Amino acid sequence: MIDRRYLTYFDWGLLALTFILGLFGLMTLYSAVMAGVPTPQKALFMKQLIWYGIGLAAMLVCLLFNYKLLERWGLLIYAACVLMLVWVMLFGKFVGGSRRWLVIGPLSLQPSELVKIAVIIVLARYYAKYVSSRGFTLRGLQVPAILTAIPFVLILRQPDLGTAGLIVLIAATMTLFVKIERRTLLFMIGSALVMILPVWNFVLKDYQKQRILTLFNPEGDPLGTGYHIIQSKIAIGSGFLTGKGFLQGTQNALSFLPEQHTDFIFSVLAEEWGFLGAALLILTFVVFLFWALNIAFGCREPFGTILAVGITAMIAWQALINIGMVMGLMPVVGVPLPFISYGGSSLLTTLICVGILMNISMRRFMFE
Repeated sequence: MIDRRYLTYFDWGLLALTFILGLFGLMTLYSAVMAGVPTPQKALFMKQLIWYGIGLAAMLVCLLFNYKLLERWGLLIYAACVLMLVWVMLFGKFVGGSRRWLVIGPLSLQPSELVKIAVIIVLARYYAKYVSSRGFTLRGLQVPAILTAIPFVLILRQPDLGTAGLIVLIAATMTLFVKIERRTLLFMIGSALVMILPVWNFVLKDYQKQRILTLFNPEGDPLGTGYHIIQSKIAIGSGFLTGKGFLQGTQNALSFLPEQHTDFIFSVLAEEWGFLGAALLILTFVVFLFWALNIAFGCREPFGTILAVGITAMIAWQALINIGMVMGLMPVVGVPLPFISYGGSSLLTTLICVGILMNISMRRFMFE
């Protein structure tokens, strides 16, 4: 028998927001791969529909068990995801200078996306166990640092600076949420500042440095590294207030806009729906994030709260980085826009996270 309280506490609002963002994504993706393109890529749209089906099924599965089981199985999930990263490094599909994908029949899976969930779960597990009002000291942060560093290094070697950096941002957000002792925080900030120069000289590759430099002067190389940002700004600006209309975006149709179905899909939406459409999407994201935070703070036990904060941080950082990137406010990195960008692994990861959020919300009565 299903406890009726599960239905009473089911989060219909979060489900509605998920479907609204999904509709935004499918409409924009259809335009990005079909509108005026010399060789329409309908197969990409159909693949995304398949991934939506898989993702919704995974989201449903996430509702069927008590989310507290994730705390028990957190280390195993983390280990399995790290092993997938090692497998990718050795045998993964090599595309565009990066080795990031595992081929599973007609589909390709990017384990680095799933690793984000694993890191969130394992950090929430650790912090929930050792959280205190005084905050974590440097000694107490050694284990979280190692748990974050292992996938960070493996993903950086693919290379995928965007996803690797995103994992660090998620971990940092969760760590700040659970509180750090003041001296430890000052030491970490100082250490990060000291490491900027060595990282620039010895860690970042030349093309990664160029992407950062292009942020400040995209016109310096308009046909090279600055091309993406310049064309993206043109697309966004040409949308004006109400946009050119669905399937009518010229930057997209004439193939001036690069990566229009993945990293720069927000530019397609802004050109076709204008400032009002872009603002509506951003507002929907803001409502979604506040809804997720409400779930976090409504949870009465630490693991669920920290887990929900980590998931919220993941979606928030991805949206902020992607939108900032296409507007020329951040360097161009491979971070997809949640729910909107083409990409099965990213979509699957996001919908699993939504399922976990719903699970936490639906079972809050158990701790009241």
